[in-house]
Amino acid sequence: MKKEKYKTYKHILQKYVRKTGTVIVVQWKMRIPILIFCDAVLINLAIILPYFIRLIKQPLTYYLELSLIATPIILGIFYFSRLYHRVWAYASIGELQAILQSISSGSVVVIIIMYIINSPVPASNVILFWAFGIIFVGGSRFAWRVFIETNQPRTCPKATDSKKTLIYGAGDAGALVAREYKRHYNGSQPVIGLIDDDPQKHNLSIYGLPVLGARDRIPSLVYKYGIDEIIIAMPSVSGDTMREIVQFCKESVASVKILPGVYQLLDGQVTINQIRPVDIEDLLGREPVQVNLGEISGYLKGKVVLVTGAGGSIGSELCRQIALVEPGKLILLGHGENSIYNIWLELTDKFPQLRTQVVIADVRDRKKLEDVFQRYKPQVVFHAAAHKHVPLMEMHPDEAVKTNIFGTKNVAELADRMNCETFVFISTDKVVNPSSVMGATKRIAELIIQNMFKHSATKFAAVRFGNVLGSRGSVVPIFKEQIAKGGPVTVTHPEMTRYFMTIPEAVQLVIQAGSMAEGGEVFLLDMGEPVKIVDLATNLIKLSGFEPNKDIEIKFTGVRPGEKLFEELLTAEEGSTSTRHKRIFEAKPIAIDEALLVGELLKLSNRNIYDGNDVFQGLKRMMPGLVYYNEMVS
Repeated sequence: MKKEKYKTYKHILQKYVRKTGTVIVVQWKMRIPILIFCDAVLINLAIILPYFIRLIKQPLTYYLELSLIATPIILGIFYFSRLYHRVWAYASIGELQAILQSISSGSVVVIIIMYIINSPVPASNVILFWAFGIIFVGGSRFAWRVFIETNQPRTCPKATDSKKTLIYGAGDAGALVAREYKRHYNGSQPVIGLIDDDPQKHNLSIYGLPVLGARDRIPSLVYKYGIDEIIIAMPSVSGDTMREIVQFCKESVASVKILPGVYQLLDGQVTINQIRPVDIEDLLGREPVQVNLGEISGYLKGKVVLVTGAGGSIGSELCRQIALVEPGKLILLGHGENSIYNIWLELTDKFPQLRTQVVIADVRDRKKLEDVFQRYKPQVVFHAAAHKHVPLMEMHPDEAVKTNIFGTKNVAELADRMNCETFVFISTDKVVNPSSVMGATKRIAELIIQNMFKHSATKFAAVRFGNVLGSRGSVVPIFKEQIAKGGPVTVTHPEMTRYFMTIPEAVQLVIQAGSMAEGGEVFLLDMGEPVKIVDLATNLIKLSGFEPNKDIEIKFTGVRPGEKLFEELLTAEEGSTSTRHKRIFEAKPIAIDEALLVGELLKLSNRNIYDGNDVFQGLKRMMPGLVYYNEMVS
């Protein structure tokens, strides 16, 4: 009866483990004593075994004496080396080294003691014990690991679609992917093999998977085996090489995925579940900007830092990266309560020790800003609040003037009045030869910043960069939404080109500019070659597994008001000079007619202007040579 009940309990337990994938760990108070007993048996077996196999013909008493000396010494070293506190289910080379060191040091102690007591046991017995001890003790640990791996329920679900997969890259990253697929999917997700351009790796195997050749074999392998996806496991290659590899793979198979970056790989953060689809950022064709935040952000540590527009794409990323350098207090100022609330919750969760203050305010509300500056006395200001959408600002030019010009003027003047140390303004490449209200108003804001420096102890600087990938309202998220709906993907003009950068790059540049600022500078980024918008759309459609103009239509809608076919980073008059960062340049300042600037700003502030042409005429008087979109197409 008891036996039947035991079987019933065992059956229920096994069923629960299979159903939930749970590994049950029994907390056993007798674990260490039992391990010590087992090791004592193994140690004595290693001592006595040479006697029975007659490696050395000696009296049995020699082996008994060696056992009395060696057993407590070795077990004591094992205990104080914390070998009994290791999880042997994950035993690896490190655990084997620990066993080797413990038995070796124990054997040396045994020899010394035997010499001191003048024991008749020869040292050769200790050497044989040392060899057999490593084999028995080390073998027992790894036998346990093998047992656990072969009997433990899988923690990851088996693949349901059984995609046939090819791994590109037979290095460390490729081996990691091969091992993870084998371990997690247990063979249900078929991996055909690996591809590598190194001929020395061809015809070898990794975790039982063959290295089938170089990239030129991909088309034939796809046809022969019906491969569904290719995983690119080369996280350390350059941007140019990655783009070349991705484009080559996309010609043969619809689904291409890429392993995360090399630093995640080295940190051991990469698993099979983190292989991601190729992002459009991987195809920009240039190396990402590298900035050492720890080196350049010393001017932020312990300081009161204010970020305007903190809920936006750039503002929120600024807050994340500033939080890493431990400011004294971080003030999040924004007009949209939901976006500010979201970044505040994120920072509170990730940085519980960070002192934050949330301020819901409009940069156009000067009285509210005065209260904020007087109350918190910020030492560093990052001004990211702005209206940025070109077509919308053509419809509402008065809003662009109020926010981009007078909002910036309010924040800058208060920073000067409160003796802030550094003020960094977020600008755009659309300020160069602007053809839109948005570009013109941001250019006027740059001029205000440059003019403020002449009369202030605050270090004023501007950062000018191109389009930001992934920011709200930018082209890539719009394309993704259009593809998800089945198309069409709308592009304004087949020759439309833009400079692109990622949000982290933009923010690192902004923080770098703050550290380099001496006053009055306009910093800009070398963003490589401009990219055609139609090429971005084509690549994104392919990366989503569709064929352009077959599955998803690309539709040209015409240039919108205020847009240019291409953007520039510098005017002909500005030119540029290099800085200590190889990818960051400084625009040469242009002489400003201060009286004209102040007078026109006063006129704009005293008028309610709702007509785009009237706004433009006021802006044009401040910037002779300004060419407006309506004048370009007339």
